[in-house]
Amino acid sequence: MRTENQIQSKINELTLQRRALESRLTPLEENSPQQDNLKAQLTRLEDMLMMLEWVMNAPVGKYHA
Repeated sequence: MRTENQIQSKINELTLQRRALESRLTPLEENSPQQDNLKAQLTRLEDMLMMLEWVMNAPVGKYHA
């Protein structure tokens, strides 16, 4: 099990990676293979971020217990 600090560090790392990908994506030609590849990487990063944020802020309540 990861500590809260480890999870937050990973969130910060992935956020920096996402910003770097977004900056590389902006000047590319629309629908180019490179742009498609970067978009796929961005989608994976966003999925990982969403999961880590869910872990940090796990839902509570009778349904989720």
